[in-house]
Amino acid sequence: MTRQVTIVDSTLRDGSHAKSHQFTAEHARGIAAALDRAGVPAIEVSHGDGLGGSSVNYGFSLVDEYDLLAAAAEVVDQARLTVLLLPGIGVKEDLHRARELGASIVRVATHCTEADIAESHLGYARELGYTAIGFLMMAHMTPPARLAEQARIMAGAGAEVVYVTDSAGALLPDEAEARVAALREALPGDVEVGFHGHQNLGLAVGNSLAAQRSGATWIDGCTFGMGAGAGNAPTELLAAAFAKAGVETGIDPFAAMDVAAEVVAPVLDRPQLIERESIVLGYAGVYSSFLLHAERAAARFGVPSKDILLEAGRRQAVGGQEDLLIEIAAGLAEVA
Repeated sequence: MTRQVTIVDSTLRDGSHAKSHQFTAEHARGIAAALDRAGVPAIEVSHGDGLGGSSVNYGFSLVDEYDLLAAAAEVVDQARLTVLLLPGIGVKEDLHRARELGASIVRVATHCTEADIAESHLGYARELGYTAIGFLMMAHMTPPARLAEQARIMAGAGAEVVYVTDSAGALLPDEAEARVAALREALPGDVEVGFHGHQNLGLAVGNSLAAQRSGATWIDGCTFGMGAGAGNAPTELLAAAFAKAGVETGIDPFAAMDVAAEVVAPVLDRPQLIERESIVLGYAGVYSSFLLHAERAAARFGVPSKDILLEAGRRQAVGGQEDLLIEIAAGLAEVA
């Protein structure tokens, strides 16, 4: 079992959901510089839904994500800048442009059963010199063996790391462990395994520790937990927990705590708490970024956001179906 992990801090990407994508260049510079000083090895900067995500469907960014990436690049000395791309939202030109601005890691994300749509993007990312990572989202929606089959597709296309991505924060520790173990067994030894956890059931850190024990060597966090739904595994908690477990991250846990308290906490628009609707996300297995969309639909149609999320879970909604929440809310209002 490895005693070292690479932590990717996604505050400036997944945290964008908690800000309704309203980060400023000053936010990007301040957060990136502080994370870099704390020893965070990889810092992700993109729209919450990845490159090209600024849109009516997903929410418009206050500042173009390329300007945010450029701002982060100005202040980062050691960390590697990272971006996310969802095929069909972002395109190859986005990969080229982000690479020119200094990004050197890209995570190409698909639904957990649609790895084949990432093949050309992963291959092109390798051509551009990126560290190419496959991101299998909503990993709770398929069993370990099938998830491993999808991971092999990504590895075959050039992915150097493949992630078990718990987008809904729905996995229990044994389920996270089983999926990571399945990928580790199925993939070649030179392809690493990653884990991305959300806090909707309060298990993101525990799941990350379980994932590491099962062979994950890349782990995601967000400082102060700032992310979609109830947020992500807090980077400062990961740094402290892994230090106690004797796992090297390269991050100074106390510096990471300072970044959380002094730099990121003041940026939050609302407390990053595990509240009723966030728990419903994890319980029902609904994409974490649906939270704010469901709250807006609930206010518009006068129905409980909890009922919208439960119905979305029953319909097995996946990322990209944010407009389905409007349909569900309208339907609930008609029968109320």
